[in-house]
Amino acid sequence: MKIAVLMKDVPDLVEDLELTDEGQLAVDELSFIPSEWDDQALEEALLVKDEMGQAEVTAVAVDTGDVDSMLYTALAKGADRAVKIVGEFGRDLPNRARSAVLAEYLKTAGYDLILTGVQAIDDVDGQVAGLVAGHLDVPHASVVREVAVAGGHVRCLQEYSAGRMAELRLATPALLGIQAARKPPRYVTIAKVRQVTKSASLEEVEGELPEVPTAAVRRLFKPQAAGRAVMWEGDPEAVAEQIVALLDDRKLIRS
Repeated sequence: MKIAVLMKDVPDLVEDLELTDEGQLAVDELSFIPSEWDDQALEEALLVKDEMGQAEVTAVAVDTGDVDSMLYTALAKGADRAVKIVGEFGRDLPNRARSAVLAEYLKTAGYDLILTGVQAIDDVDGQVAGLVAGHLDVPHASVVREVAVAGGHVRCLQEYSAGRMAELRLATPALLGIQAARKPPRYVTIAKVRQVTKSASLEEVEGELPEVPTAAVRRLFKPQAAGRAVMWEGDPEAVAEQIVALLDDRKLIRS
């Protein structure tokens, strides 16, 4: 079985996000890390590979910046191949365009199972999995927490609200948006990543920027503080009295 994991890097939110004078994100000031949900998708793919014994896992990313480190890390974790789709792509590549670029590569690559993160912190729209599946015309499910392959079908658990789960059975090829892997993503040392960087290579595939409808972001603004929290101190009875007084003052309870 051939498994592809679609990955992207996102801003590291440990650092403050800065805006330029034009109201755009200061991308050059940021450091980037693999999207945590894509890391979950990679781990689930590696678990499927461990269970099947003969599966091949390929990490795939559109080169919107420096994605080499992310792909080498995927190889260090156990991926068999890493593919970088190169072209005139910027950090502001919208998901519609990203999905079309990924789909063009996947159409001829012959993967049986495609996994990707359910969403990413830089957009939180959860569209990539569904859009790529639509381009490929393959079965799709998102918010998936467990994947198993048997008899040419994929069985997965899809998460719903209130802790409810549904068990789905999809024919392959199929594409899944992963919410969480069955185990925490495996850790690799920097030394191992450096070793893989010297011994392995990334496969480069040419891609073209498609013409797709996009929504232009005219300007970004930092959130404005509308008020501040008040910390109540004292014994429980005193705090309770203050809460009741506040609710009464705001006409939220009847005296």
